[in-house]
Amino acid sequence: MNKRTDLVTMGGNPVTLIGNEVKPGDKAPDFTVLTGDLKPYSLKDAGNKVKIISVVPSLDTGVCEMQTLRFNKEALELKDTLILTISVDLPFAQKRFCEAHSVENVIVLSDHKDLSFGMHYGFVMEEHRLLSRGIVVLDRDNMVLYVEYVKEVREHPDYGKALEEAAKLA
Repeated sequence: MNKRTDLVTMGGNPVTLIGNEVKPGDKAPDFTVLTGDLKPYSLKDAGNKVKIISVVPSLDTGVCEMQTLRFNKEALELKDTLILTISVDLPFAQKRFCEAHSVENVIVLSDHKDLSFGMHYGFVMEEHRLLSRGIVVLDRDNMVLYVEYVKEVREHPDYGKALEEAAKLA
């Protein structure tokens, strides 16, 4: 298992990311997470659209909420692009969040059960069993085009860069 301690901080304190770091040019590994209805969802289920994977620690925090709402809004402007938001929140909590905030344009998924996404993409914060904040953009063939592991978990990702990279493919 890969461990990285020099990549991300949380509140200024280094955290250990575990799992396999992905980089542009890599073939995106498959993963299995859960929908709000507790059904398995894998990368294959996303089809052959361009994909933006928005990774957040918990929807119940301010920056995560803003990140999810921002991508929910941006999804309306993107052609042939699917946006997935992944956290380790329980599917019930995610479903409640989506209903309360009218999140209908992104697919919100839970990695709480097996940390399948987090381990395959290197986003698991070992100390907290949460996913670190970031964004992954995949092309139609599931090749990694862009990855951001946000340096400080409490800060926003570079939305503009991720959207720009996805727009090149749409």
